[in-house]
Amino acid sequence: MIISALLSVSIHECAHGYTALAFGDPTAKIEGRLTLNPLKHIDILGLIMLILLKIGYAKPVPINPFFFEDRKKAMFAVSAAGPLSNLIIAVVSGRLALLFASLSWNSYVVLFFVLLCQLNVGYAVFNLLPFPPLDGSKMFASLLPAKWEMWFYKYQKYLYVLVLIMYFAGVLDKIINPVIRVIYSVIIS
Repeated sequence: MIISALLSVSIHECAHGYTALAFGDPTAKIEGRLTLNPLKHIDILGLIMLILLKIGYAKPVPINPFFFEDRKKAMFAVSAAGPLSNLIIAVVSGRLALLFASLSWNSYVVLFFVLLCQLNVGYAVFNLLPFPPLDGSKMFASLLPAKWEMWFYKYQKYLYVLVLIMYFAGVLDKIINPVIRVIYSVIIS
């Protein structure tokens, strides 16, 4: 499970960095963050939280929106790249699990790909929620008029607390688990 999480987080963060680079921001490249090396992306406290609380975080890839010609379009694309990469991993690993199961491969190999698929569907859906600091919040903010976008960022610190309360109260599970189940069942069917 740890290997799956490290791989998934590294690809997710790299996707942000490469997308930012494609839109003209070299910050992640300059800082050596365009790598799959998990040590460059893992935040120790975030990893400990993931292990203990099943909710954690990685070191966000640095983005400088002043490099973007069309800031809103670029921020939407950069933010969407992470969850999109997780969905791609989920589809590929889910299909590999089905293939290896049909070939009667070692059940541990099949299980690894099943877990990798489930984990990445979960990461994608969770990260699409419109609450800071998740990618969905930046996607949402990029769609707002400038006045509302500034308000959203001004009050985002309160939304952090709301996410934690919703997580520990079990509300997030009720919201995202049905979505995760549907996406997972589509992938493995």
